[in-house]
Amino acid sequence: MIEMRKILAAGAVASAAICVESIRERRHFRVTHYDLDTPKMEADAGEVTIVFLSDLHNQIYGANNDVLLRTVADVKPDVILIGGDMLIGKRDRLPKPALTFVRKLPKIAPTYYSNGNHEQRMKENTKKYGNVFERYQKKLREADVRFLENDSAEFTKNGLRIMLTGLELPMETYEKFRHMDVCGEDVARQVGTASEGYFHILMAHNPVYFSGYKEWGADLVLSGHLHGGIVRIPGWRGCITPQAFPFPKYSGEMTTEEEHTIIVSKGLGTHTINLRLFNEPEVVVVHIHGGHRKK
Repeated sequence: MIEMRKILAAGAVASAAICVESIRERRHFRVTHYDLDTPKMEADAGEVTIVFLSDLHNQIYGANNDVLLRTVADVKPDVILIGGDMLIGKRDRLPKPALTFVRKLPKIAPTYYSNGNHEQRMKENTKKYGNVFERYQKKLREADVRFLENDSAEFTKNGLRIMLTGLELPMETYEKFRHMDVCGEDVARQVGTASEGYFHILMAHNPVYFSGYKEWGADLVLSGHLHGGIVRIPGWRGCITPQAFPFPKYSGEMTTEEEHTIIVSKGLGTHTINLRLFNEPEVVVVHIHGGHRKK
């Protein structure tokens, strides 16, 4: 009986510690830096610094997200890329936290926004959401945020010619308990073929379809959506996807396969499952260098 009480007490302490850690993680974020080399840039040309933001879901860090904004500004990025799901869809109500934060970003650096499933759902389902997304997008465009909705934009820095592309796949690719096959041709049908002579950055919200993004010709894929896998196993990977598949291969790290790289942000907020464990929210900073540097 005494042993059982000890076990129950230990379990209660562990559960409390897990709850406290989860709450702490949801209120703080970290800055994660990745270095990436490309032969498409001269070795002595310097670097291109990118801030990548994803899955804020109207989370607030400091008054009006000032803590988050200062963090982005301190990086001094050459460009800011947004990977979607900055908001949570509400009928007839503008997502004020996301709007207030994102509209300030172009004062720091050129800002490009690719939709996630939340923005895309609001855009396509006006019967449910009315014109909320249209109003949100209009206000951000007035602040010089450029949306890439199956569209591309050129950006050149330190001699590196970058083609930024924002991909929107059909909403069925986000459905729970369903995995669709997405190949390079499927991507090309949405955004056109990859152009030679550019370093191609593809903002594709769902990392599950990386094989198709590689086949299309992306040099770097920036994704989010998985919130780091909700709970991460330290030193390994996240536990589950929003589509309810366990242990996603790409969930919150940088992976290079056949000269194609994917970086998956763990995101900055939560939605539906308000839980994080061993999985701090993050601002992702990508440093692109020319050639192959000595490690």
